[in-house]
Amino acid sequence: MASASRQQVLQSTRQWLEPLTQVLLVCGITWREFSDLSKSTYVDVASKQFGKRGRPTNVSRTAVMTGLPRREVRRQREKLQQAPEPLSGYVTKACLVLASWHLDPDFLDKRGRPAVLKLTGEARSYEALVARCGGSDVRPTTLLKELLNAGAVKRRSDGRVQALMRDYLPHSLDEQLIRLWGSVLADVARTYVHNMTRTAKTPARFERAAVNDRIPAAAVPEFLRILNSEGQAFLERMDQWLTAHQAHPDESETRAVRLGIGLYQVQD
Repeated sequence: MASASRQQVLQSTRQWLEPLTQVLLVCGITWREFSDLSKSTYVDVASKQFGKRGRPTNVSRTAVMTGLPRREVRRQREKLQQAPEPLSGYVTKACLVLASWHLDPDFLDKRGRPAVLKLTGEARSYEALVARCGGSDVRPTTLLKELLNAGAVKRRSDGRVQALMRDYLPHSLDEQLIRLWGSVLADVARTYVHNMTRTAKTPARFERAAVNDRIPAAAVPEFLRILNSEGQAFLERMDQWLTAHQAHPDESETRAVRLGIGLYQVQD
C-alpha cells in the first residue's frame, strides 16, 4: 500500500479542520489563540507519545519533530507542567473596543457606565472609540455590524449606539454541547489513529460508514425515521450489554477501560 504524501495529509487535515474552525469562529476564538493551543499540543504529544523505553521525548528530538526551537519547547513544557489555566489569547478589535467602552473615562457617562455614543465625530463618538483602540486596519462600520450581529451593542432610534455587553462572543453555544463536541471528535480521531498506527498483531477498532452522495433530498425524512428507530434500538442493546458487564465498585483489582460505540448522521 502506497504511503500518503505530506500534501495528502495536509489536504485531509483541512477537511476536518474546516468544521472545527467554524465552531471556533462562532465562539470568537481567534487564529492566534488556536495557534498557541496548537503549539502547546504539538509539544505535549511529541513529548508523551514519541519517547523511547517509556521515557518522555527529549527536548532536542521534540524540537526536530515539531519544528520549534529548543527554547520554545522548554517554555511550552514549563507551561504544561503548571496548573491548568485559560490561554491568554490575542484580543480582537471587537473585544478591545468593548473593553475600552467600559473602562476608558472618555467614553463613560456620569454614572461610570458606557456612554451612548454618536456614530461619527472626532471626540466621544463610536468612530473615535475605534480609533482610540488602534482600529486603523478595520472599518468602523464593518466592526459595528459584527457587534450588532453578536448582540453586544444596539443602534437606538436617534442613530446613536449603546453597549449592551462587556465581552464579545459572536454566538453563544451550550456548554454541554461544546464538551460533547470535543469528546465525540476526540473519540473518532483516536479510533482512526489506532487503526492507522497499529501493528499487524493489534486488532483494528470497528469503524464503518454507509454513505451515498446521490440520494434525493425528498428521501431524507424516511432515512431519518429509519435511523432514529434502528439506530436507537442498536444503541440501547449496546447500553444494556455495557451495563451488564460494568465492573462493581468493590472490584478494585479489576482493570477497567472506557468502552463504547457512537453513531452519527452524515448529511451535506
